[in-house]
Amino acid sequence: MDTALGRSDRITIAVLALGGEGGGVLADWIQDVGRANGYRVQGTSVPGVAQRTGSTVYYIEMVRAGDGGANRPDPVLAMMPVPGDVDIVIASELMETGRAILRGFVSKDRTTLIGSTHRVYAISEKSSLGDGTGANGRILDAASRRAARFIGFDMAAAAHESGSVISSIMFGALAASRALPFDRDTFEAAIREGGKAVEANLGGFSAGFERAVSGDPAAQDAAAPRQPTTEAGRALHQRITANLPQSAHALAIEGAARLMDWQDARYASLYLDRLESLHGVHADLVEPAARHLALWMAYDDTIRVADLKIRSVRLDGVAKEVGTKPGQLLSVTEYMHPRLQEVCETLPAGLGEAILASPTLSRWLAPLFRRGRHVTTTSLRWYLMLRGLAALRPIRRRSLRYRIEQERIERWLGLVADTARADPAAAVELLACQSLIKGYSDTFERSLRSFETVIEAAREKLIGRADAASQIAALRKAALADEEGTALGCAIKGLEPHRTVA
Repeated sequence: MDTALGRSDRITIAVLALGGEGGGVLADWIQDVGRANGYRVQGTSVPGVAQRTGSTVYYIEMVRAGDGGANRPDPVLAMMPVPGDVDIVIASELMETGRAILRGFVSKDRTTLIGSTHRVYAISEKSSLGDGTGANGRILDAASRRAARFIGFDMAAAAHESGSVISSIMFGALAASRALPFDRDTFEAAIREGGKAVEANLGGFSAGFERAVSGDPAAQDAAAPRQPTTEAGRALHQRITANLPQSAHALAIEGAARLMDWQDARYASLYLDRLESLHGVHADLVEPAARHLALWMAYDDTIRVADLKIRSVRLDGVAKEVGTKPGQLLSVTEYMHPRLQEVCETLPAGLGEAILASPTLSRWLAPLFRRGRHVTTTSLRWYLMLRGLAALRPIRRRSLRYRIEQERIERWLGLVADTARADPAAAVELLACQSLIKGYSDTFERSLRSFETVIEAAREKLIGRADAASQIAALRKAALADEEGTALGCAIKGLEPHRTVA
């Protein structure tokens, strides 16, 4: 920073935004505000080259104009932000916030950091077999520690709620931060003079301003524990708080709620029976089991998929995402490919098993389900068909898939309990192996094979070894390395000779 100028005489701003989010419009507004308040302003940008033009860095530098006739040379303004010399950083997405920190744009002694806490996931994150998402918590922690001041909330959600765009939300948050020494009226005047979607942008500006002042209510709501709303829910809630360790309460409450939604209160009660049984073996099992057991018990069968496809909350979300206006019709077309196996698993166990066991019936019926279909779920025909399939939920317990999954779960929990009596750490790793199981149809079959391969290797070669826990964790990591199972096969072959627990 030029020591001949005071902090308010020279202001540097970096805006990091993804393509299509209005970063250029935001930069123009900021420059208009600066000029309206007597500053000389320069704005530059360096666009990215990835999807939607990638991440663009907009840099704005403003210097207060001198009085007429003052003996002061014209300022020389930089073209790009310099690490350690940025007063304000605005990021349109959480990973952009992390990149700004890594590039040194954020300084503890001077930088006001304004960033959205939502994520736009990269292709590499979406395609990962395991949890490939970035370290969101670490970024938020770094933002709080590395900036002089951090203002963060879900700006994408605020934009949806206000019917505006994220650039106007960021502009409102900037005004609320008071990092620029200008009145709110000046910011709003810049939007009006821009002349584009003025009312919508002013609404977004106001929403961003208020959210920056009051904090993020969505985050506050997320931190609050879920409260039961029915008599059955209250009974399950009381049972959790009375019989399970406090460290598992939040996960068990969420798990019970998920399973009530998936099936009913009786199924959620079975979930708690299983957790209480593990608690009787070792208390350290309950917290990880509360998560992994709920995920497995709420498996994706055809009944569940049909139910989710036609839920009003999903259709409302699609309508909001595409920006439909009142009076407009929305048509949603999905690609679905149920195989003969999925269809038979939805049938009563005896009937479904008989069809799959019969080569003749399988040969006759399989061609009917060999190709996928494009299904318009908003049409009356397909909506009624999916509605009818979702209505099979009360008889789900009689289905072949239900019987198969409950048998798998019981075998898994039995191995966990037996292992925990001598090696609780290894038992916890066996619980975590459930994370290998995901999706439905072909994806489910591949992931289930990986799970069963790891469990079988653990049963035959690892349980009883001093390093069983670390070796099971290594096998789980290898299973997520590739879909073909090459890394997992190599890891199993490379297992060291058995070493018994002392």
